Amino acid sequence: MATGTDDARITLRAHLRHTGALVRRNLLWIRQDPESMADALLMPVIFTLLFVFVFGGSIGQALGGGQDQYVQYVIPGMIAMMSMTLSQGVGTGFSQDFNSGVMDRFRSLPIGRGSVLFAKISVELLRMLFATTVLMIVSVAVGFDITNWPGLFATVALSTAFASSIMWVFLTLGVIMKNAQSVQAMGFLVLFPLQFGSSIFAPTTSMPGWLQAFTDYNPLSTLADAARGLMVGGPVAHDLWVTLGWSVAITAIMAPIAIHKFRTKS
Repeated sequence: MATGTDDARITLRAHLRHTGALVRRNLLWIRQDPESMADALLMPVIFTLLFVFVFGGSIGQALGGGQDQYVQYVIPGMIAMMSMTLSQGVGTGFSQDFNSGVMDRFRSLPIGRGSVLFAKISVELLRMLFATTVLMIVSVAVGFDITNWPGLFATVALSTAFASSIMWVFLTLGVIMKNAQSVQAMGFLVLFPLQFGSSIFAPTTSMPGWLQAFTDYNPLSTLADAARGLMVGGPVAHDLWVTLGWSVAITAIMAPIAIHKFRTKS
């Protein structure tokens, strides 16, 4: 097995070449197993229809309009939700590769250890972009009005930056947890409070004070609010910078941990 010293001697060009080859390998695996894309295809459809047609009328009235008003509110928030929900797939897939012996094969090759992780993140980001595209198609079908295309692209870029940071968390879980089921269970314990204790699906003004304090520090709230500001108008700067701050901080902390755990896992 290649040592950490061998890994450090690999050039940047070689790292990029290794990452590209591993991205191609992961895409070919998806091609052979198209069912692995089911969540990226169906989740945006189901969640959009569920929240718009089940909760859209009542929450829309609280917003001062109706279902149409709620569509304009919830769709930017759901882009933020996609960035978090689909991120856990990188951890479950990583764990499955460990249990199947694929990772042992990778770690025995003279390739950069970081290349394996970067390739996983790259493919999951492509899955997230696919899910976002599906979400926007469905959202237009239910009445969302895209009036600011640069704002939409900026929202996707911001969500991608945040998702890439969260993926380092799930990569770490994929290394240290025993199986994919454990990673998924831990992911749900993290995702549910963050998603529903945020401004993604409804305004936070009616929440209890202690919960509002939580939402103020919840990065999904700032991401959702920044997305609304960019796509439908409103304040942007504060939420944008806070979200970017979260993304940089999470990456700076979790990326070295994930790479170290991957290198030293026995």
